[in-house]
Amino acid sequence: MNVSLIKKVGSKLYFQVLVGIIAGIILGYVNPKLGIELKPLGDLFIKLIRMLLAPIIFASVVVGIARMGNIREAGRVGLKAILYFEVLSTLALVIGMVVINILKPGVGMNIDASQIDTTSITSYTTAAQHSTLTEFFMNLVPNSVVGAFAQGEMLQIILFSILFAIALTHMGGKATPLVDILDLFLHGMFGVVRIVMYVAPIGAFGAIAFTIGRYGIGTLASFGQLMVAVYATCLLFVVFVLGAVMRLCGLSLWSFLKYIKDEILIVFGCASTEAVLPRMLMKMETMGCEKSVVGLVLPTGYAFNADGTAIYLTMAAIFVAQATNVNLTVWDQLVILGVMLLTSKGSAGVAGAGFVALAATLASMHKIPVSGLVLLLGIDRILNEARAVTNLIGNGVATIAIARWEGRLDVPLAAKVFADGPAMTVSGPVDAENIPG
Repeated sequence: MNVSLIKKVGSKLYFQVLVGIIAGIILGYVNPKLGIELKPLGDLFIKLIRMLLAPIIFASVVVGIARMGNIREAGRVGLKAILYFEVLSTLALVIGMVVINILKPGVGMNIDASQIDTTSITSYTTAAQHSTLTEFFMNLVPNSVVGAFAQGEMLQIILFSILFAIALTHMGGKATPLVDILDLFLHGMFGVVRIVMYVAPIGAFGAIAFTIGRYGIGTLASFGQLMVAVYATCLLFVVFVLGAVMRLCGLSLWSFLKYIKDEILIVFGCASTEAVLPRMLMKMETMGCEKSVVGLVLPTGYAFNADGTAIYLTMAAIFVAQATNVNLTVWDQLVILGVMLLTSKGSAGVAGAGFVALAATLASMHKIPVSGLVLLLGIDRILNEARAVTNLIGNGVATIAIARWEGRLDVPLAAKVFADGPAMTVSGPVDAENIPG
């Protein structure tokens, strides 16, 4: 391999992140104590991204809807997105339920739920107590707009952004200068994202080193069957369900996966889709999805379209039932599915949110012991990587599907971008040599 090729590959973000992940796995295995101490590296990277999310989501949604210039048009896109999210989430829940019932990884564990120490899951069960349907809708409205932005509450920011965009649309041409300023501001924020992404390999290194150091490869092996089942189910969902959606859109799933390979590796390393939302907004627009659709669908999908989380919820809940010898009828499992259609919403790409949603589901059922969550605590971080990557891919495909449905996807451009793989700047495709990663 010649030197120029090595330099070219070494300059790519996906390669740097992959190296960081491999180095983190090795370090966490060889020196677990040091691996645990490196947790702040991953946390710092996520914190840097979260710092940018509120303004980027606000500007993306406002500019997207305002540029449509038609409230009915925006409402139609939003309704189509919600319909798509519900159908795909239901499919994910059903697929997870079918696979876990076939493989039965928890059968034979014979765990006595009354003997489980629940101290380690207190924070999750406490959070789950506030996850009722009423609380969910009440939390959509912030006590103050400033508070929503300060705390990074994605659903609240989206709600305010939609209302603000509707108000600007009613103002007509008077609002054009403000929309243009917000658009320019958004491009500036994307420039900050490019700077922050330089530390993505370090963040992935620290996050993976902590995971392996804290939970260990050996202890995770005892739950290997469940882990394999979750990863395999997520893979099946991506290949067959999302693959079918992409074929209906006239595009190749594999080409799309190659196009977002950087983001997939970053999410796998950090176990949070938040880390790549700004880049995904840029990439979806660059590949030919109209800006107005991207700005509305992608951020909303982060909160409402968690396909990987849906798969995990059904599989984890029934695994706990199997492990604790709780017999679930077909009706019981249908009730679980219905409850999870609600509890799977609003995770907003945050690492660990799926575990809180699972706690909320079990608490509302009063049949599967909530204490059984302790069985999953040690491997939840590993399972979180599978569901986070699935969520990422699912939201990208959702954006493509809605854009295609609305006639706002430039299919020839998308095919060309997939084939050529141009790099991006805040203003669009450029020569790959000039852009890191």
